Amino acid sequence: MLRGVPDDVAAINQSIKDFLDIKHDNGKSIGSALGIYVFFDYDQEPIYVGQTEEGLRTRIRRHMTNQRTDAVAMNVLDPFEVAYIEVWPLRFDKVSSAEKHEFQLTLSAAEFTVFQKVLRESKLKAVLNEKDIPSANEIQLPRSHRARIIPDDIFESRQHPDIRIARRASTIARLAQVISERNVSLGLRRTLVTQAWRLQALAIERFGEFDGTIPAEQSGEETGETTADS
Repeated sequence: MLRGVPDDVAAINQSIKDFLDIKHDNGKSIGSALGIYVFFDYDQEPIYVGQTEEGLRTRIRRHMTNQRTDAVAMNVLDPFEVAYIEVWPLRFDKVSSAEKHEFQLTLSAAEFTVFQKVLRESKLKAVLNEKDIPSANEIQLPRSHRARIIPDDIFESRQHPDIRIARRASTIARLAQVISERNVSLGLRRTLVTQAWRLQALAIERFGEFDGTIPAEQSGEETGETTADS
C-alpha cells in the first residue's frame, strides 16, 4: 500500500517550507513572524489576501494542505491555483495583552495597504476574499519576501491553461453548490462572480491563442454533435 503524499505534493510542501525558512534581517525565519500574506496564481494575479496573529508558517500551511480554514472549506481558495506567495513580516516576538489592541490595528492597516497594492497591480482588479477587508489608513510596509512555490518540473504542466480552466470550472461548480445549499453571505456570492470572471478571462486568453478561429471538423473527429446519418 502506498503511504504518504504524492511526490508532486511533497515537493511543493518542501518548497513552501524552504520559503518560510528564509531568514529575515533579524536572523529569524519569516515563517515565525506575524504578518500579511498574499497568494498569487500562475499568471501572478493575486488570489487571496490574509493576515495572521498565529504565525505565517501555521496559517499558510493550513491553507495549502487543505486543513480546515474558512477559505478552503467554503471552496473560495483552491490550493492548486497557488503558484507564488508573498509575505510581509510585521512582528516576530509574542504580543502581550497590553499590546494586543494596538498590534491588531497595525495588522489591519497593513492588510488593507497590501490589499490596495495588489489590486492596483492586478489586471482583473479583484481577489477571492469572501470577507471585506476593512478600510484603514495605508501605512509604510516592511520589506516583503516573495517566491514561486512550484518546482520547475511541476510548474510547466500545472500552468497549462486547459488544466487551469478545468480546475477553475470545477471550483466554481463546488462553490455554486455550497451557495445553493446554504444561507450564505453576500461576500461569498461576490467570490463566485470573481471566480467566473477569472475563468472567463483565462478561457478568452486561451481561445485567442488559436487566433479566435474554430478549426474545420475533420472526418471522424468527435465533437459531441450528431449528424443526420447517425
